[in-house]
Amino acid sequence: QVQLVESGGGLVQAGGSLRLSCAASRSISTMGWYRQAPGKQRELVATMTTDLRPNYADSVKGRFTIFRDNAKNTVYLQMNSLKPEDTAVYYCYARGWRNTSNWGQGTQVTVSS
Repeated sequence: QVQLVESGGGLVQAGGSLRLSCAASRSISTMGWYRQAPGKQRELVATMTTDLRPNYADSVKGRFTIFRDNAKNTVYLQMNSLKPEDTAVYYCYARGWRNTSNWGQGTQVTVSS
């Protein structure tokens, strides 16, 4: 089982920025972020493979940037130009080398208008 430790959520005004980070307890394959707003299903935000290929949801393209440090087994999500609709619990996701799915505990991001 992979342990994931998230940090960086919080409250920010619309147009502001936040950076999330997620550290895995060991080497991992694809890492990334999903989010879940109240009353909605969990959705993809962004993921990145070990060879640093990113994948973004259309709703965050041009505003969010995902990057990772493989030496530290850590993935980051830089969120700029935040909107109230970005408010959600953000979950770190990590796929193990045997295609197992691992999730962090979630961190709240709240964007006020």
